[in-house]
This record gives sequence, C-alpha cells and structure tokens, in this order.
Amino acid sequence: MFFFFGIMNDQKNLNFHQPMTCDVCGRMGQYQVFVTYMVLSIFFIPIFKWGRTYYVRTSCCGSLYQLRPEVGRAIERGENVTIQQTDLYLELRGQAGAQNRSAGAQNGAAYGQNAAGSTQQRLLEQQGKWTKVCYNCGYTTTEDFEYCPKCGKKFEYTEQE
Repeated sequence: MFFFFGIMNDQKNLNFHQPMTCDVCGRMGQYQVFVTYMVLSIFFIPIFKWGRTYYVRTSCCGSLYQLRPEVGRAIERGENVTIQQTDLYLELRGQAGAQNRSAGAQNGAAYGQNAAGSTQQRLLEQQGKWTKVCYNCGYTTTEDFEYCPKCGKKFEYTEQE
C-alpha cells in the first residue's frame, strides 16, 4: 500500500484591498492582504493547516508588512475592517522606498530604517518611551529583546502614551 503525504508552505491571497498613502515611498497605493501557513496533505488533498501568518503588501513600492493576527483573522472571515498603521510591522522595505528615502530626507520627512535600526527609535528606547509588543501572543516589554521570549516572533515597537 502506498501512502502519499506531504507538509509544505502555502499562501492564499485574501480578497481585501484598502487605499492608502505609503509611509515608505509617499505614493498612493493599496494594501493587499495574504496569509501564509503550513499544510499537511494526503494524496494531494489538504487535511490540516497551522502556523497562519498574515501579511500586507503595498501596491505602490512592494513593501511587506506583517499584520496583527486578530485583524488578519477578521479579514479572512469577511468582516469590514480598516487596517491602521498600528496593525502593521514593517518586514521588508519596498524597492521604490529605497530610492525615495534620500529625497524624502531632503524634504524634511522622517524616514526610519527598520524598527530595530532607526537612530530615532534607539533614542526613544533610551528615554523609555517605547515598548515592544508581540503581535503573535500579546506579550509586551521594555526590555532589549529582539524576539519574544514566549513565542519567538520578532517584537513590534509602539509608543507609550
């Protein structure tokens, strides 16, 4: 008896588009949402899915953001959701953003690099005005951890009120 099974990564585009002005390149575009997950298949039929991670890609420059899981699940269920900037964590800066960053800096716009690499952010961390939030499990800390000690995901920085 032969038994064909496999475990692989898969991706599904969610039917969600939201107009926005890009923080990376400054142009108008849309958020395009998709989800990645692991899937167990038996005889090429998906049986079990796990490890869902929701992402947003901008149509203007192709920047990639990780989306808060609760917002991603609401979008997947078809609920009426508006993505806020606080729901996003920059994973990969788009190509157009790299070209426009120097022009934006000349115009007085503040373009940080990545959450961990920004000089402004490091300064705010030293002043105690930033906390790290894990979008996967909700763990928050002001410690200098790059990854969540509970679930292993990369931390997001948010400004304290």
